[in-house]
Amino acid sequence: QVQLVESGGGLVQAGDSLRLSCAASGRTFSSYAMGWFRQAPGKEREFVAAVSSTGGSTYYKDSVKGRFTISRDGAKNTVYLQMNSLNAEDTAVYYCAATWRGASRVVTTYDYWGQGTQVTVSS
Repeated sequence: QVQLVESGGGLVQAGDSLRLSCAASGRTFSSYAMGWFRQAPGKEREFVAAVSSTGGSTYYKDSVKGRFTISRDGAKNTVYLQMNSLNAEDTAVYYCAATWRGASRVVTTYDYWGQGTQVTVSS
């Protein structure tokens, strides 16, 4: 069982940066690939970024490539999403997720989810 708690969301202006954090419980954090997803009002949850269990491979949604960076810190059992050059289209609730199947862009691959953190970008 893995419990995930996100933090770091907030209200920012277009062009600003935010760093989201996701703290994971349990001693098997290194066994899980981690992902970030987001869901805007009236839309389906969508993939944003993922990192392999070792941290050696990362994957991104095309529209965030070059702006967002996913990383993980095994010593802290935490995964991060650094978000730069934010724009209004990035406004959503951001969710952290964990899977033992390997990093994936598919929502249903993930076994554990956090409660989400709101990111609002004003233009």
